[in-house]
Amino acid sequence: MHLALHPVPASSDGYAHPALASDPYDPIAAAHDLAARGRQWIRASGLLALPVPREYGGLGASWKTIGEVVRIVARADGALAHRLGLHHLQIAGIRLTGNARQQRRLLFETIEHDVFWGETLNPLDQRLVARPTAGGYVLDGAKACAASSVGSDRLTVCAWDPLAHGTLVAVLPTQRDGVAVHADWNAFGLRHAASGTVTFTGVQLTEDDVLQPAARAATPRAALRAQVAQMIVANVYVGLAEGALEAARGEAQPWFQMLVRPAQVLAEGAAAALDDAFARGHHLTGRERRQVALAAAEAKVVAHKTAIGIGRHALGGTLPEPAAYP
Repeated sequence: MHLALHPVPASSDGYAHPALASDPYDPIAAAHDLAARGRQWIRASGLLALPVPREYGGLGASWKTIGEVVRIVARADGALAHRLGLHHLQIAGIRLTGNARQQRRLLFETIEHDVFWGETLNPLDQRLVARPTAGGYVLDGAKACAASSVGSDRLTVCAWDPLAHGTLVAVLPTQRDGVAVHADWNAFGLRHAASGTVTFTGVQLTEDDVLQPAARAATPRAALRAQVAQMIVANVYVGLAEGALEAARGEAQPWFQMLVRPAQVLAEGAAAALDDAFARGHHLTGRERRQVALAAAEAKVVAHKTAIGIGRHALGGTLPEPAAYP
């Protein structure tokens, strides 16, 4: 597959970037600037429309194709591929948990307004509370490690509902009153992944914003969101391994490719399993969903190990002989 990303001016997204002129060697400021430019490259490429079904104006791509695209981008830039994949994950969440009216509204808006999605779904951070009110909820609290939240247009949010004693999942515009995104992410290797901390102060949430109420048990179909996430991450890892292998090709032993190929096959298999599961619709059973989960988990584990091994060699280290890989 041929993929061309055409850059456009970084300032067009309206995000206030740190001033690079005062310290052109500041790696954090440079990462934020690169993240903004990467966001515009993705917009210009048209790839935001990949997972949106054709009936809503999107490209209706299969998960196999989406996985391949994420892998191609990851060969050059893992953080950019991660952000692209996270956008696709939010679209999957809408398709899997939203009702017909919500899907129509949100997916049409995604295409019409070129929406870039982020999330605040970190399950380990339970500070965000959704207090029930007449006609909806009020959000107060914060979420750390909010993936691709910086510069996003919409967010998928999870918050604790104290009345239902459970977690709800909702969507809202990033610019809604009371929402503040803090670009405080500083992870090695993923500084321009555009994650950060998001705080919510008296944020109004309507009932139509809620995709998954806390009191409603997730169906096997809704639970597929976790497998989409694993499949995307697996393809990021495979792309990183492919990029590292290409960089080391002149000195790499022939069996290095043998280490990458199993990860490629498993990632493609996980994507194919997701395509089959999505095609099953609401007829998907718990047993079928567990089979998809196994395929996605296996692909992620093998891809992660492969990326670490090949990457270590590309940076000047050594790879163990194939027999050392269980």
